[in-house]
Amino acid sequence: MDITIIRGYLHESKNLSTVLHMNSILSFSLFLMTVQFSFSQTPAAGKQNPVLYRETARPEDKIQKTFPYDIKLKNADGKEFVSSSLFKQNGKPTVLLFWLTTCGPCKMEMEAIKNKYESWSKESKFNFFAISTDWSHNTEKFVERVKTSGWPFAAYHDFNQEFKYVMPGGLNGLPQVFVLNKKGEVVFHKRKYMPGDEDKLFEEIQKL
Repeated sequence: MDITIIRGYLHESKNLSTVLHMNSILSFSLFLMTVQFSFSQTPAAGKQNPVLYRETARPEDKIQKTFPYDIKLKNADGKEFVSSSLFKQNGKPTVLLFWLTTCGPCKMEMEAIKNKYESWSKESKFNFFAISTDWSHNTEKFVERVKTSGWPFAAYHDFNQEFKYVMPGGLNGLPQVFVLNKKGEVVFHKRKYMPGDEDKLFEEIQKL
């Protein structure tokens, strides 16, 4: 065989070997980059992904299902209460309004009630509690909303989301309003909000 041809084969073989070697290096580099990225996306020990994290509620059968319940709540100052110490059977009807900081209709209803609350209080005696069911990682939004809204009624955070276990319907769809009579029995329930609903609510309060 011609020596020139042999040299050509050898040259091509060296080039092929070089290419294969470079491909191996590139593949290994990409593998290392993938592994590094995966580790960078893994939460550090002791940290929780705020999107997935929630405080664990008690088993449903451990929660008191009757008024005034026994659910832990926090106000905008971070002070913790138990619903049984707040919801007094004091001879007055009780209104429970459940809301979320991300809920537009909730904000609309609460602003409508805010504008009429003073006149309502002069005409009727009742207890009123606005209870946020926000995830625990939204506590800052809850605090900001309460402290900037100037609501004349008490607002609390159900940070363990336990009221869904005791209220009819499981609080599916907000806002929701419940009116309880002097015995703590639910006598009126409304889901969602349309302008004018606040007047219907007050009519129900006046019946008690």
